[in-house]
Amino acid sequence: MALVRAARSSLRRSGGAIGNYASERNIFCEGISPLRHPAPVFEKAVTGFNSSYIPSTQMISQLSFRNRGMKFTPQYQFPHAEAQTVGGSDSKNERSSYPGLEATKQGEKPRVVVLGSGWAACRFLKGIDTTMYDVVCIAPRNHMVFTPLLASTCVGTLEFRSVAEPVTQIQKALAKDPNSYFFLASCTGVDADKHEVYCETVGDRGVSHEHYRFKVAYDKLVIASGAEPLTFGIKGVEEHAFFLREVQNAQEIRKKLLMNLMVSETPGISEEEKERLLHCVVIGGGPTGVEFSGELSDFIMRDVRERYAHVKNYIHVTLIEANEILSSFDVGLREYATKHLTKVGVRLVHGVVKEVHPDKIVLSDGSDVPYGLLVWSTGVGPSKFIKSLDIPKSPGGRIGIDEWLRVPSVEDVFAIGDCAGFLEQTGKPVLPALAQVAERQGKYLVKLFTNIGKQNGGKSLSAKDITLGDPFVYKHLGSMATVGRYKALVDLRQAKGEKGVSLAGFMSWFIWRSAYLTRVISWRNRFYVAMNWGTTLIFGRDNTKIG
Repeated sequence: MALVRAARSSLRRSGGAIGNYASERNIFCEGISPLRHPAPVFEKAVTGFNSSYIPSTQMISQLSFRNRGMKFTPQYQFPHAEAQTVGGSDSKNERSSYPGLEATKQGEKPRVVVLGSGWAACRFLKGIDTTMYDVVCIAPRNHMVFTPLLASTCVGTLEFRSVAEPVTQIQKALAKDPNSYFFLASCTGVDADKHEVYCETVGDRGVSHEHYRFKVAYDKLVIASGAEPLTFGIKGVEEHAFFLREVQNAQEIRKKLLMNLMVSETPGISEEEKERLLHCVVIGGGPTGVEFSGELSDFIMRDVRERYAHVKNYIHVTLIEANEILSSFDVGLREYATKHLTKVGVRLVHGVVKEVHPDKIVLSDGSDVPYGLLVWSTGVGPSKFIKSLDIPKSPGGRIGIDEWLRVPSVEDVFAIGDCAGFLEQTGKPVLPALAQVAERQGKYLVKLFTNIGKQNGGKSLSAKDITLGDPFVYKHLGSMATVGRYKALVDLRQAKGEKGVSLAGFMSWFIWRSAYLTRVISWRNRFYVAMNWGTTLIFGRDNTKIG
């Protein structure tokens, strides 16, 4: 058996691994508690899926390694083998003994491994031809988040399930096809030369869980791991602020908001403490920060005044932005948003955060801003594992890709979404980290893989002489943002500085809601969203605190 594996491995081209990474930070899914993970590694592929030939999975528990590769956030117990506790360093022999999915054999469909479950990954999964490819998705969450409506879940306008779509519903082959799988886990290492990824599992926060390791061989690899929030290295942000990128973030924000409202009614709380507890501060004047501020103002105007009458005069919202809010929007729309937010009670402050403390933030001018809830929304950037990769980067530090979304320095690896950007030599600008960019890239990659498959280029190292067709071209469709109280902004310009249609007001709000309702992935979730909107309109927002 060992000789067969060695012979097959010799058919792979030799070479080094990509990157070097070691961290304790959760960089792929917000809200998961930090765990000690081994530094990832790019390792070796073998053929055939045979978990029985390896009697056990490798269990890791605060081990220290010096491997090479890429890091994602883990989250799942692999079911195909028994656990075995290991100690000391993780040798190549131990890694090669991981159970899992081995390399595809002759006559089998090529296997595409997708890392991630965001916009880019799920659009690719939705369209991939499963009669042509077997698909394996590895991600730290089992659902896609419809992020444009995530802010609405923080205040009870929508329920959390309305913005989450299971990956196995997006691509049913992951649950039904015998050789396609979804693994709730992280990729801890990728060997781009030998076409294997190494993964590790992890449990939910607060749940005792053993962590196991397994491997998956691939013919084609699609990296769509997303990005992480930018904190600019400001002390205290990661410890005390809430981000708004995952359903779990929204759940935590909602719990904190409701808890502060209830605690502030407790006898003996001073006036100063009430004002602090009920001061909601939002950092970042982009679409997410503005929409969350608008949702909060709606919640205060309608629901807090009715259900928390004792403290209704204490709660208020402050939006802090270093420059102008909604800087990518038309000037007229920015002015409209500024006037409207001020009118509905949102205080706009120009400032730069210097430091974050448990109960206050310190601005660069030395002033203190006490808070009870702090939401950080200053954009996203490359995660730490992407920065560590020893491959060419695009301006801004993302994974460098060419016009066909390939990682040109390695074979059979593609990158899409927020983690990828055009290399400087392509002559194309790095695209913004927007859902429509990621979705369009996923859709394009489906067509590219179909073209490659039809030319028998699906297997590893077999697409060198394939005609790829037209390169990826992105055309911006416009931007939208709601500002609360049935008002929204619609900017249909293709680029900043160009002329185009710009709308603001109730009609824009109607367009905003209609557009996003049609963009929700499944009919089931469209029904949930429509019902939640109707229920909120008639009965108000749900203010139940659970957990």
